[in-house]
Amino acid sequence: MQEERRTRRDTIVVLVVAAVVGLVLVSLGDDRHPAPARAAAPVVAAVAPTTTSAAAVTTVTTTVSTTVPPTTASTTDPGALPQTDEHPAATGATFTAGVQGLWQAVQQDRPELAMPFFFPQAAYLQVKAIEDPATDYQQRLIANYEQDIHTLHAQLGADAAGARFDSIDVPDAQAVLVQPGEESNKLSYWRVYGSTLHYTEDGQARSFPVTSLISWRGQWYVVHLGQIR
Repeated sequence: MQEERRTRRDTIVVLVVAAVVGLVLVSLGDDRHPAPARAAAPVVAAVAPTTTSAAAVTTVTTTVSTTVPPTTASTTDPGALPQTDEHPAATGATFTAGVQGLWQAVQQDRPELAMPFFFPQAAYLQVKAIEDPATDYQQRLIANYEQDIHTLHAQLGADAAGARFDSIDVPDAQAVLVQPGEESNKLSYWRVYGSTLHYTEDGQARSFPVTSLISWRGQWYVVHLGQIR
């Protein structure tokens, strides 16, 4: 009986000690079975947002642009500018365009096409020392110019559309510098008589006179197409 009690007591002691040791191991952890490592948090690299410089975009756009810039040719009326004594030449883009306009006006019976080749009204107001130059310009010079164009168109006949401009002769050696007071003028200008416009119609060479050209700022302009009147 006594021996049985001793055995039961020893068993209880062993169990208590085992329980205590187990608690200690749980608290400290078992070196033989370390806890699994905690998964590392993913590293996110901060990337600055891509920005595009406004200046860079403008430069590229400007560089590759195929837009044709607007025309910047001056629209100033040459007649509003002061006169010069520059000797005019029957050459150059302005003169050529003027002659072509005159020819097209005659061919199509449209006097308005020839107006850029007629002496500018603003220049006439500066040049002439007469009582009413504006009225003289409109009612005499322009009226006669338009009538002469109608007359020349009628001379072309039914085949006017088939007529072809060839050339214009300006006797430059006969040009003179008209001084103030010589032709009721208060400014000087170059004047030449006897120019001739040549064309071909129905295979025949033909021509008509351009009676009088006068200059403004180094350019020739018609002032009398047909007879001076």
